[in-house]
Amino acid sequence: MKQPVYIDNNATTQIAPEVTEAILPYLTEHWGNPSSMHNFGGQVKRALDTAREQVAALIGAEHPNEIIFTSCGSESDNMAIRGAVDAMGGHPHLITTRVEHAAVLGPCHYLEDKGFRLTTLEVDRKGNLDLDVVREKSMSGKKTVASIMWANNETGVIFPIAEIADIIKEGGGVFHTDAVQIAGKLPISVKDIPVDMLSISGHKLHAPKGIGALYVQRGTKVTPHIMGGHQERGRRAGTENVPYIVGLGKACELARERMEKDVVHERKLRDRLEEGILATCKGAQVNGDPSNRLPNTTNISFEYVEGEAILLMMDDQGICASTGSACASGSLEPSHVLRAMDVPRSSLHGSIRFSLSRYNTEEDIDTVLEKLPVIINRLRELSPFADD
Repeated sequence: MKQPVYIDNNATTQIAPEVTEAILPYLTEHWGNPSSMHNFGGQVKRALDTAREQVAALIGAEHPNEIIFTSCGSESDNMAIRGAVDAMGGHPHLITTRVEHAAVLGPCHYLEDKGFRLTTLEVDRKGNLDLDVVREKSMSGKKTVASIMWANNETGVIFPIAEIADIIKEGGGVFHTDAVQIAGKLPISVKDIPVDMLSISGHKLHAPKGIGALYVQRGTKVTPHIMGGHQERGRRAGTENVPYIVGLGKACELARERMEKDVVHERKLRDRLEEGILATCKGAQVNGDPSNRLPNTTNISFEYVEGEAILLMMDDQGICASTGSACASGSLEPSHVLRAMDVPRSSLHGSIRFSLSRYNTEEDIDTVLEKLPVIINRLRELSPFADD
């Protein structure tokens, strides 16, 4: 069976063969409990320690014990926000943006419903933040917990996290960033910027689903949300998912080794795909800031056609993409990210996210550029609003 052209890598990635190879012994041979006192568990504990060092190295953390393993990026985001609020006490001022992933907006709105003050920062037409507004809001006179993503999952737009972290810290706040989409794609060094907490997810960088990590800088107070055991230095109870943690560690090691090569490869394919679509599909336009985004991502709107119809027709041709966040699939509402960017209504429902990985090829791009213009032309012919 022919494999599909998979260009939905911001939703999830193929597990790297090297990662699978690293995981297997911890499913078949080394299945001890890392908390056990005997050597059978001790060898598993050593694998856990190695993975912690590999994750720390990818994000530039000085101390491996600043890494807490979680079940996913969403858990890491929830733990950072709710854990920091609980540890701070009182009713701190929450700051986030309108374009965050649901894993951040969900706990923020939950806390807002509980009486916390929440500020959601606006973005401009290119998806960028106004840093003067960030500074103004962070100086509210109240204790602050801010959670602002590093790179957007739908458009790939990158926020200036070093500058934002400086602003939040100047105001005396605690700063968390959701780095799920940028980790493994571009360099991160938390020891060089004042980030208190940072979330990553395994399945976005060629490790399995069901594993994530939260970096917590030494001295940052976070109340654990899963209690009852001493695992992860008492910060998250529950026996660790060792095979997947080993896989995450290996994926982080691979990402460090291959990052420079992967960036060049993905950017080259992304740019060729984007230029080809804009040249052949009438009414196509790129959403986001083309000069400031992830090398693997492009989000393109097609005027007067429905995104879901495009996806279904591409799927019939063996091409897998998305209209936005996989966590929002099934919703009839247009993307909250594109609405925040004030994308015109004529394009809002016809937006497609194309996201590449190291495993995509020139042949994949050829296939999309052959099939997609035919699909768009057909749908525009059926549209009562298109001009021809």
